[in-house]
Amino acid sequence: MTAVNEVPVLVVNAFTQSAFGGNPAAVVETKQPLSPTIMQSIAEQHNLSETAFLVSQGDDHFRLRWFTPTDEVPLCGHATLAAAFALDYWDHWQGTRLTFDTASGPLFVTRESGRYLIEFPAVLMVEIETPPRLAEALGVSVSRSFQPIQGAWQMVCELEDETAVRDCSPNFEALMSATSMGVSVTAAGSDVDYVSRFFIPQLGVNEDPVTGSAHCQLIPFWSQRLSRSQLRARQISARGGEIEGWLKGDRVVLAGHCSMFSEGRLFLPSDSI
Repeated sequence: MTAVNEVPVLVVNAFTQSAFGGNPAAVVETKQPLSPTIMQSIAEQHNLSETAFLVSQGDDHFRLRWFTPTDEVPLCGHATLAAAFALDYWDHWQGTRLTFDTASGPLFVTRESGRYLIEFPAVLMVEIETPPRLAEALGVSVSRSFQPIQGAWQMVCELEDETAVRDCSPNFEALMSATSMGVSVTAAGSDVDYVSRFFIPQLGVNEDPVTGSAHCQLIPFWSQRLSRSQLRARQISARGGEIEGWLKGDRVVLAGHCSMFSEGRLFLPSDSI
């Protein structure tokens, strides 16, 4: 029998208190970094929108990377929330604040009344011409389109109203041809400040249930539109998720709850760690 290392893993539903709501992420912690090939294989095996990988850098300080089933991504909100929950659950978070070193710079997490608050870089956007064939691929009329000023890998399409966001039914093959970026569709909400959905078939995730990184764009966007800094949002995917967020200088703070779904162990080849 091949020698193996046992590694703990949790599956955590982020931005929800429901056993079957929010966005599930797998969280893996190892003492030594795994190779990108092994991390990608684990993420493909889990087949969730993201798997988070943690390696300690010191007290309450961790290296954090995120992988979809097909690629590594530079930023992921829900899997960061899930990683904070996992470290709390494993009793690996002793102080008041976590620091994550990531491809998008340092991220900070604190606890408040049973939920977690994460500080992300605010992502400012500029209006762009809607890419040809994008509205056709989304199956709805697009009012305006936006993308980040720098490092664009997601874009935002503003739709007419909440009903249009709910009714959006993309042709995912056509969407991949229409744009190389992930796409948020958003509109003002009826009982929250705004609603959204997020599609990124280019990374093997047709629709992401709740997308923290998208709200790093949407919070500044709707904050300016509505002339206030603190906002309540809902991602109206089939699973759904609740987000509260606000601007803090050049940062966005996202607040959310987590619900643990499962706990287990990975059996990895001994030469992979």
